[in-house]
Amino acid sequence: MTPSGSAAQLRRTLGVGDAVVIGLGSMVGAGIFAALAPAAGAAGSGLLLGLALAAVIAYCNAMSSARLAALYPASGGTYVYGRERLGPFWGYLAGWSFVVGKTASCAAMALTVGAYVWPGQERAVAVAAVVALTAVNYGGVHKSAWLTRLIVAVVLAVLASVIVVCLSSGESDAGRLDIGTSGGLGGVLEAAGLLFFAFAGYARIATLGEEVRDPARTIPRAIPLALGIALAVYVGVAVAVLSVLGSGDLGRAAAPLADAVRAAGVPGLVPVVRIGAAVAALGSLLALILGVSRTTLAMAQDRHLPGVLSAVHPRFQVPHRAELAVGAVVAVLAATVDVRGAIGFSSFGVLAYYAVANASAWTLDAAPLKRAVPAVGLLGCLVLAFALPGTSVVTGAGVLAMGVIAYGVRARVGAGRE
Repeated sequence: MTPSGSAAQLRRTLGVGDAVVIGLGSMVGAGIFAALAPAAGAAGSGLLLGLALAAVIAYCNAMSSARLAALYPASGGTYVYGRERLGPFWGYLAGWSFVVGKTASCAAMALTVGAYVWPGQERAVAVAAVVALTAVNYGGVHKSAWLTRLIVAVVLAVLASVIVVCLSSGESDAGRLDIGTSGGLGGVLEAAGLLFFAFAGYARIATLGEEVRDPARTIPRAIPLALGIALAVYVGVAVAVLSVLGSGDLGRAAAPLADAVRAAGVPGLVPVVRIGAAVAALGSLLALILGVSRTTLAMAQDRHLPGVLSAVHPRFQVPHRAELAVGAVVAVLAATVDVRGAIGFSSFGVLAYYAVANASAWTLDAAPLKRAVPAVGLLGCLVLAFALPGTSVVTGAGVLAMGVIAYGVRARVGAGRE
């Protein structure tokens, strides 16, 4: 089923491998290099508990998203699912949460690229990265998939090196892996919320529903596969870094993986880790811009956003105006916002987005056992959203409220014209 009002179809070029790579490009880049240290700072010895909790909720969300994507293989992801299963308002709220939250995430990833490539000039590098990757996406989703495949290969090689170096080092101590709750239950929940930001990349697979071959078969296979690979990578890196630094030093680290290989006695690997971090953030940024532009397309087709953004390029078969608009907004944010604030705000928006996804999946089947997964996912998303730092909760709730007000005004104006 395609979004209402669609004037043109996107080209179906992506297979299972391409879809998995696009999901990994988002997850691996955002998670390891952006969320691990603040999560350790919040949870302390409960870091691995927070990681496990984030993985369980991410799994529930992935299964709900996969079932919905097979039924509604259209661009827009949960925006479409919420609209079709719960009503136009809930679809709109999901789309608003995704576009706003992930636009902030794009800015955070762009600034991460800048911080690793050229410290002191990170904003200029961030804006340049946004411009370059918007141009890549403009040329067609297949080109984006090939570039993402290269980026993921480089990042996984770097992370494998970090794991081997840390675990084989004389500084590695299994005693540092003891699981406790030094950060308290609240710290574990906050860490899970921050680490959930790292798992959320599989949404990119669902938002590309109109560009995947045989979506009813491809999407349900690609989403859990991407999530499983990402989880294995996260566990390996978290264990390796914890064994060298411990939760205390990890929580205080500005560049945790670089600090870990330095502490492991291999300072020569630090530049390689820095390059890997920059490449990972580029991969995440590439896939994020791709996903946000597709949700923008779907919302514009339904006139929740300006209709001019619904155009599909006749040659490249991409939503070119939506991509240019998203790129422009992200470039402005990258030149002005703070990285940590962007990550916290993004986490709140993403959790709200998946809450709608789980609520939508709840309506697919009345059987209690089949409803268990979306029920756990919905409850988990709400708990983690409100366990985030207070500033992120207040800002995120405020922006969602602005979206609700805009929807109400638009509905009232439309009713007045009838």
